[in-house]
Amino acid sequence: MAGVRGLTLPEIRTGRLVARLARPGMEEAMAQFLAANYTGHLERWLPPTGRAFFTARFWRDKLALGVEEFHADRAVRFVLQARTASGADPPEEAPVLGTCNYTNILRGPFQACNLGYQIAASRQGQGLMSEALRASNAYMFDERKLHRIMANYRPENYRSARLLQRLGFRREGLAADYLFIDGAWRDHILTALVNPRFDPAWVEPAGR
Repeated sequence: MAGVRGLTLPEIRTGRLVARLARPGMEEAMAQFLAANYTGHLERWLPPTGRAFFTARFWRDKLALGVEEFHADRAVRFVLQARTASGADPPEEAPVLGTCNYTNILRGPFQACNLGYQIAASRQGQGLMSEALRASNAYMFDERKLHRIMANYRPENYRSARLLQRLGFRREGLAADYLFIDGAWRDHILTALVNPRFDPAWVEPAGR
């Protein structure tokens, strides 16, 4: 995608949130978010992790890599933070409420990516993830000019099923033994959202 390397790091504002591209300086907040929400909440839905996963040192390197991936047009990883009561943006090191990651971006005839997301246990049921994803999906379609966003979830994850349905994702199938999560190979339901405003001129022809 032409011009990606020159892009500034995106920040998307909604009524209650700011979704910022994850970046160095947020490592303490990320480590605290995961330490507070992994056991009894996120662990059911995440691949196996080691102790380093919960440390600021791990996230310092991970966040730097994420910025490189953004500039290389391989991924866009957002952290979600609460705006203040007056509507002002919080500082970059403010607590993390959740994340939404658009990864495995592929161009050419595919023009698609994978979406993953997570939110703090204490903030479930408040419509925050729906609010964030409506805005970030629009960013991926309108600014990054993708045609398709794919999101997969375990059949027993009813919250994700309802969320994706509200956002317009369509069920496309079932992948058996798709990912090793929570101690076993787990089936996943496959869904996708297609950009209704996609312009075929955005696809660069081979051999240009």
